[in-house]
Amino acid sequence: MTTSSSSFGKTISVGGTVVVGVKFCTAISKSIPANEPALIKLKNERNPDKLFHLFKANAENKLVVENRFAFEDTVSRLAAARRFDYIDQLLEQQKSLPQGRREGFIVRIITLYGNAGMTKHAVDTFYNMHLFGCSQTVKSFNAALKVLTQTRDLQLIRSFLNEAPQKFCISRDIYSVNIVIKAFCEMGFLDSAYLVMIQMEEEGIIPDVVTHTTLISAFYKNNRCEIGNGLWNLMILKGCYPNLVTFNVRIQHLVNKRKAFLANKLMGRMSHIGIKPDELTFNLVIKGFFLIGNAQMAKRIYSAFQAQHYKPNSMIYQTMIHYLCEGREFDLAYTFCKDSMHKNWFPNVDTVCMLLEGLLRNPKGKKAKVIMTLIQGRVPPYSVEEVRTFIHYLCKGKGFDLAYAFCIDSMTKNWFPSADAICMLLKELPINPKGKKAKVLMTLIRGRLPPYSAKELKMFDNILSSKPKMASG
Repeated sequence: MTTSSSSFGKTISVGGTVVVGVKFCTAISKSIPANEPALIKLKNERNPDKLFHLFKANAENKLVVENRFAFEDTVSRLAAARRFDYIDQLLEQQKSLPQGRREGFIVRIITLYGNAGMTKHAVDTFYNMHLFGCSQTVKSFNAALKVLTQTRDLQLIRSFLNEAPQKFCISRDIYSVNIVIKAFCEMGFLDSAYLVMIQMEEEGIIPDVVTHTTLISAFYKNNRCEIGNGLWNLMILKGCYPNLVTFNVRIQHLVNKRKAFLANKLMGRMSHIGIKPDELTFNLVIKGFFLIGNAQMAKRIYSAFQAQHYKPNSMIYQTMIHYLCEGREFDLAYTFCKDSMHKNWFPNVDTVCMLLEGLLRNPKGKKAKVIMTLIQGRVPPYSVEEVRTFIHYLCKGKGFDLAYAFCIDSMTKNWFPSADAICMLLKELPINPKGKKAKVLMTLIRGRLPPYSAKELKMFDNILSSKPKMASG
């Protein structure tokens, strides 16, 4: 056997047969031999019936069953096709094979059943592990518990949490506690989540920073600030110190309460205890100052962010552009937006439209044209609805030439603006001495498939007939 590396990962040659060990590679060699490796066949197969039989035929092929990505992808596609019977057959077959005696492999089976939404099968697999020669431990217990939390059934989760460990002599660990607390918090049972922590602490399981952070975040989000603050203080008194995520949770809370200066002070304290703020931390504090109307402090925090050699990400660009536009600082917002778009990070449509409206107030409108050029070059392109929104706002801001150019570009791709936007554009275009633009627009409109409604077409014609300059265009 020989091994070598390729663009597909590790290539293993066994007796002249080449098998490619890949994470379901996105690119496949142009010249694939007639006897394709099983992994590539599985990746390319789109028929659920053929996929099932192909995987079943390779049930004992270690290169297939030990490839976590191949296994997950197969189950995911069968679940999407709603072939749960096939999933059951494949996974039950795996249990009876030698790998079924390894707990790590059974944990994968439990997880795959959970991913497919087959919760009962997952829990039954845990309860029946001993039947195929595999003992239950806290590892498989936690896997089943995590799947069970998907049911959002409080009593069912509690029952399993208390009964299964007794039945199989399993000692629950901190991961068990965190799984349940996270689920209860997501379900809105915050008091129950807190009681789980207390109960487990009495049993000798010490809550960690994840436990406290999950609870603090949940109580803050549910506007129970006193308990959230109390948990923060309790955590520190116990000698469990906050990490980056915990600090970000508290800073988010302070920002929501419009306490930007306290949020900034807390960010400063992080550095003193050796925790480096991340882009999210800075973004929260910047947003906090914008929210209280202190744009100068927000810009100072951004300058400090750059001075510490951080690089803005899409989230920070979005925040700066949005709030600068709200503060009518369109030139600075334009600089941020252009820089962001050059990196293929595009702000949301509402923010871009707000910027365009502001830039179009400049009679020359060159900056709006630059933004529209970048929008047209976006990969992947904006959706049809987003294109319609841009055209609507360009017309609203009287950027009719830009709207016309963008409209023609989108129509040639069969992306047509709303009737309201077309009406706004048609009303203005005939005034242009080169009135041919409206005729070009109408030619594309009449060629639309599916067509505009008869009522909409009549509305367009009425606008054109009311503009005498069109006759000479």
